[in-house]
Amino acid sequence: MVIAAIIGIILLTILIVWLIDKFVPKKLKPVLNLVLWALIIFLGYITFMSVYKEIEFNKLKVERYKVVIDRLVDIRDSQIAYKEVKGEYAGSFDKLIDFVENDSIPITQRRDSTVLDVERTRAFGGVETFKTITLIDTLDYWNVKDSIFKGDSRYKNMANVGIGKEGAKFKLEAGKIEEIPVFEASVDKAIVLDGQEKYLIEKEKQAVSIAGVKGETVKIGSMEEVNTSGNWGKDLSTKE
Repeated sequence: MVIAAIIGIILLTILIVWLIDKFVPKKLKPVLNLVLWALIIFLGYITFMSVYKEIEFNKLKVERYKVVIDRLVDIRDSQIAYKEVKGEYAGSFDKLIDFVENDSIPITQRRDSTVLDVERTRAFGGVETFKTITLIDTLDYWNVKDSIFKGDSRYKNMANVGIGKEGAKFKLEAGKIEEIPVFEASVDKAIVLDGQEKYLIEKEKQAVSIAGVKGETVKIGSMEEVNTSGNWGKDLSTKE
């Protein structure tokens, strides 16, 4: 809208220059022409800078989003491991980080086994009837931080957004939908894009493109549906 308005003003100014050339006395033309052409050049510069700022903003937002998204993926992977062991998602980063630091994930093996079906055998008058059951054997345990983070200690800063507004932290929620555990980790786009032009941030918060980040926040998981996906396009993540 801003660019369109500036272009409209430039075209109007050019029209005024033409009208002056046609109808204004010759003595006044040089001064008026200089003023109007100076205005055209000034508006042209503003238009260029508006476009340039948007291009630079788009580059910067992608760089910042990638940092945030990689951290959200770490949170999601840690939450999935937490749920596997605890049966629910962690509602705070203190719990989640402590889990990664100190807990282990069981390594299991599934196998089928045939056993006597007592009820059916009784129903058939003693004729032995068998059924197949699945057994899960625990073979070993993996430390969570080694399994997910391969010895990297970045999990200790899992709560930190890491870019944008200094000291900003992710919002972490956990609960249930019809007894099914859910979680959501999110951060407002204004925090991630802190320091940029407000009108560009507001425009970005209205984004709906599937290639970018949809909505007002960058998030993974959901408190409204059973979902562990992020709200961004696949090209933005270096881990998924």
